[in-house]
Amino acid sequence: MKFVIAIIGLLAVFGLTYIASKDRRNIRYRPLAIMVVLQAILAFVLLNTSVGEVIIGKFAKVFESLLGYAAEGINFVFGGIVNDIQGTQFFLNVLLPIVFISALIGILQYTKILPFIIKYIGLGLSKVNGMGKLESYNAVASAILGQSEVFISVKKQIGLLPERRLYTLCASAMSTVSMSIVGAYMTMIQPKYVVTALVLNLFGGFIIASILNPYKVSKEEDILEVQEEHKQSFFEMLGEYIMDGFKVAITVAAMLIGFVALIALINGIFGSIFGISFQEVLGYVFAPFAFLMGVPWKEAVDAGSIMATKMVANEFVAMLDLGKLALSERTTGIVSVFLVSFANFSSIGIISGAVKGLHEKQGNVVARFGLRLLYGATMVSVLSAIVAGIFL
Repeated sequence: MKFVIAIIGLLAVFGLTYIASKDRRNIRYRPLAIMVVLQAILAFVLLNTSVGEVIIGKFAKVFESLLGYAAEGINFVFGGIVNDIQGTQFFLNVLLPIVFISALIGILQYTKILPFIIKYIGLGLSKVNGMGKLESYNAVASAILGQSEVFISVKKQIGLLPERRLYTLCASAMSTVSMSIVGAYMTMIQPKYVVTALVLNLFGGFIIASILNPYKVSKEEDILEVQEEHKQSFFEMLGEYIMDGFKVAITVAAMLIGFVALIALINGIFGSIFGISFQEVLGYVFAPFAFLMGVPWKEAVDAGSIMATKMVANEFVAMLDLGKLALSERTTGIVSVFLVSFANFSSIGIISGAVKGLHEKQGNVVARFGLRLLYGATMVSVLSAIVAGIFL
């Protein structure tokens, strides 16, 4: 039965994406078919084989070690606060390690290790997805650097891009997550779901963008110019990345305070007037999508509520809510994969602001297709959850 529902779910995703396509006649189906098959193979390997178990175990072990190293710095500054005040644990144990991981990414950038990896993985992807080198580079870079920082590395080309290519770059940034916060996710949901989502979203972003926004890049246009960061001393760079990581941690904390409080307020208002919380209402709206992702109907409303929370607030709020529910392992896995992306309303402002900071006119273009961007990124998350659900 789950295979039948998965097929219906895939048809629904592709159908909804096809309806919203800007140029249906130019959709190239061969690269799409290849990427869907690759998604299925990778999901099977990661979720159902000993090889996948080893890969995920190694990946999780690396981040577990990094979080342990981060704890050394956090404990030095905050001492025994973690043990004395339970309410501080999320900020100290989940958010502040972002500072250390950001510093590590800076070192890998400075030593040219990350640019080398990103460039050549991107070039390999461009052979599969039928898109340009820039789009492929940007997708890999987004998954490591983050949805705003990635545009700095291609800022030379931002002003030269037509809207269709700019959309694909922004779609990749919203469909993936930055490596600096992957460790934070792993403290809230199982690492195997985080890793699976990272891999599936990489291909899913191209699949959905190829239907929503099809185009072909000519050889003359297929140029990748990666912006070299201005030369800094090692310690200047390190200080900058440490502060960037701290800003991310504080920004996430501030957004959590605001969104959690607002959702509580709205739930309270709905509860007093209608006798049902706002999240429950959204749960009923999103329940059919949860069901098509493979969630049993008896859990679809709860799952739909988590999905809606992620879109309206952000993935951190949704992951915290997911941890409070007693859902089946299969449902937890499917919803967890759905949550690992930046597909939410606040990301529209973050991405358009990042592009506008580099090129004002292009930033306005991004703001105009912001809702379309969120629509596509949400379809990516649903697609990844459906594919993962087949093997859970």
